[in-house]
Amino acid sequence: MCRRESETPGRAERCGRAWRKRKVWFALACLMVPCGFAKEGMDRNARIDIIRGLLREVAVTKVALPRGKKGVRVDGQGKLDQGAAQNELRTNGLAMKAGMPAEITSIQFKSKELVIEVNGGGRSGKKWYQHIEIDMGGPVMAGTQQQQQDTMEEYGSSVTVDFGKPLPDMTVPDVKKVLANVLDFERHSPTVLYSPDVPPQVKEAIKDHKVIVGMDRDAVLSAKGTPDRRVRETRNGSEQEDWIYGTPPHVLIVTFDGDQVVSVKQY
Repeated sequence: MCRRESETPGRAERCGRAWRKRKVWFALACLMVPCGFAKEGMDRNARIDIIRGLLREVAVTKVALPRGKKGVRVDGQGKLDQGAAQNELRTNGLAMKAGMPAEITSIQFKSKELVIEVNGGGRSGKKWYQHIEIDMGGPVMAGTQQQQQDTMEEYGSSVTVDFGKPLPDMTVPDVKKVLANVLDFERHSPTVLYSPDVPPQVKEAIKDHKVIVGMDRDAVLSAKGTPDRRVRETRNGSEQEDWIYGTPPHVLIVTFDGDQVVSVKQY
């Protein structure tokens, strides 16, 4: 300790030099570790909010989703990796067609990725749907032969959002926006669905996320969302436009003549 400096001038000088060294080291430490310790990555509260807001949420697939553990991938802006998706479909087969209901059953937070599993994910042997009771005019208990027959062809998949950096803080609407090219959370446009001018059969198709001949463009957008591609051609003297959903080999082609659907082909 530096006390009674008048009696020990040498010791006081040594204490002064030591204190100056401490101040230098402290300043260097502040440069290396910024004061306030700025955090990196998504904080705990944001993760909890996303789990609460999205888990068990039901969306509709806008593209074909493959089986297997990898599913499809999008970047931090929501752009789908088409090449990887097609490779997974060829390698592992189709899990879910475009236009199918997709329930979010798991959300995983990795260092640079957000993994959203739908309908139980792509792991083999995981039958998330076997707890569903099917009403066939009488009660059917989970795990019965009838239920297993109805569900044995069902599979889940996943969507991985690769940010390429530590997960940013996000809200539920932010996550839905990033997933918008793969999953439709809006489901339908109430203006179209509840309009008195829309025929009942078209309303039912919109509710089921299907496209039928006779729909207009607004109805198709309400049922399936924005197409992945649009192609215009002149056929038999009439200019027609194809709206193409999905990627080969699982593709939906909706053909318009003017504002009306004249053909629907599912591959």
